[in-house]
Amino acid sequence: MKASRFFIGTLKEAPADAEIVSHKLMMRAGVIHRVAGGIYDYLPIGLRSVCKVEAIVREEMNRAGALELMMPAVQPAELWQESGRWEQYGPELLRFKDRHERDFVMGPTHEEVVTDIARCEIKSYRQLPVNFYQIQIKFRDEIRPRFGVMRGREFIMKDAYSFDKDKDGLAESYHKMYEAYVRIFTRIGLEFRAVAADNGSIGGSGSHEFHVIADTGEDDIAYCPTSDFAANVEAAEGLPLIAQRAAPAQELKKTPTPGKAKCEAVAEYLSIPLESTIKSIILATDNEGAEPTIWLLMLRGDHSLNDIKTGKLPGLAGYRFATEAEIVEWFGMPPGYLGPIGTKKPVRVIADRTVANMSDFVVGSNEVDFHTTGVNWGRDLPEPEVADIRNVVAGDPSPDGKGTLEICHGIEVGHVFQLGTKYSDSMGATYLDENGKPAPMQMGCYGIGVTRVLGAAIEQNFDDRGIIWPEAIAPFEVVICPMGYDRSDAVREQADKLYAALQEAGVDVILDDRGERPGVMFADWELIGVPHRIVIGDRELKEGRLEYQGRRDTEATLLPVDDAANVVIGKVRAALGK
Repeated sequence: MKASRFFIGTLKEAPADAEIVSHKLMMRAGVIHRVAGGIYDYLPIGLRSVCKVEAIVREEMNRAGALELMMPAVQPAELWQESGRWEQYGPELLRFKDRHERDFVMGPTHEEVVTDIARCEIKSYRQLPVNFYQIQIKFRDEIRPRFGVMRGREFIMKDAYSFDKDKDGLAESYHKMYEAYVRIFTRIGLEFRAVAADNGSIGGSGSHEFHVIADTGEDDIAYCPTSDFAANVEAAEGLPLIAQRAAPAQELKKTPTPGKAKCEAVAEYLSIPLESTIKSIILATDNEGAEPTIWLLMLRGDHSLNDIKTGKLPGLAGYRFATEAEIVEWFGMPPGYLGPIGTKKPVRVIADRTVANMSDFVVGSNEVDFHTTGVNWGRDLPEPEVADIRNVVAGDPSPDGKGTLEICHGIEVGHVFQLGTKYSDSMGATYLDENGKPAPMQMGCYGIGVTRVLGAAIEQNFDDRGIIWPEAIAPFEVVICPMGYDRSDAVREQADKLYAALQEAGVDVILDDRGERPGVMFADWELIGVPHRIVIGDRELKEGRLEYQGRRDTEATLLPVDDAANVVIGKVRAALGK
């Protein structure tokens, strides 16, 4: 490729609405162009990188035995009504009607469509296992699209769906996809972690997320540096931080705490550790035709509630925070100074595992400006229901017992799910087993955000000059920058010769023949992030040398003209592991 016949749309400044590094650099480097909120064109520079991600994904999916197909972006509402997700999915599902007033959706994912394929096309156990995948545009109507391709509405996704006879087969298919994802993200050149995760709206049982480690990541990842444990904080198990409850050592006492409603203020006022205080969180679940059930969840003062874990507890599916009127009715006062002792009406009490092992702790007295100190289970309060309801924090013991946890930020770029029979049951996807009896297919679901990978790669690889693409997905591997291409026969001849040699060796190279000043050329290609740059000038040529600089190098290196092509080819192949 020659730059004079390519589109290079670099900008000196990022648009005002660009918030994070990847969004700013993708706009400035001419990778994307905004069409509407969360919807982007992928310009030639960007599409080259998208295609390289897709090629790696295809190679590894095919290697794992998956079969590529293509499903429609527009899906009939009937399929979503069958699965139950027409009502469940929420406003991110873009619903619309055609000219005949029939309901359709723009597909955010394809579980329903692929299950319809399976139930129509798969009849016998002899056709299983099978894994279908596609790389296709998806649409999710995000309420506030932001961060460029990281939280867009339209995006490219690889989604795969496995169908198996039984749970053992599903486990094997899941493992194959897990290993394929490890190979994909390793080949792309990303620092990533596979973490245990929550299934969210997709449903099913076990799942893992693949996160690119980056400071700007929206997800908090708990991991153990001395073991393989890693999990999204939403899913990480919070072990009790007190091994065994101590015997009571203090008397129960209502203590004035004027104006000190928060645990931090109470601890400071009473000169006690924050870890001795308890925060009370009041939730409600609605009961048709009856008053709501009110729940009091107890967490240590320095801990926070895990919404995902809480919603999975028996009776708390679909919970909400109690209204002020409900809190007054059940506790006799508005929010603040609330606790489990002396409520006006019975409440369901759930204590976090750590709280359940505490003694001599402090709770609200259900009276303004008062807390109760020296509270103990059994003596002052009935034994509670106990559950893991908190977010883990750095320093917690690792659930695998092999060290302590640390927290880092991650960008989710892939997710693998064991769906089981969630969709098979609701949509009647069965096969005839070895005995001729119908049985539901066991399903797995496996997604990669192809366009999100680009943003995540940039968040992990950039400097003050621009993008530093991982070699495998760079729009070009090498750029040749000739000084005075349009003025010097010697420079032009050597540039064309080197360009031809690199092309013949299969190197993805671009020759900047635009005749731009050196500063402009260098700034453009550093912003775009091409990994290898060769500079050809009259002065160096007279000495029989060319100038080479890697995108991460602080200084250039002089190479003999005759060896330059082989040296650069070697560097490219080494970086790609060839």
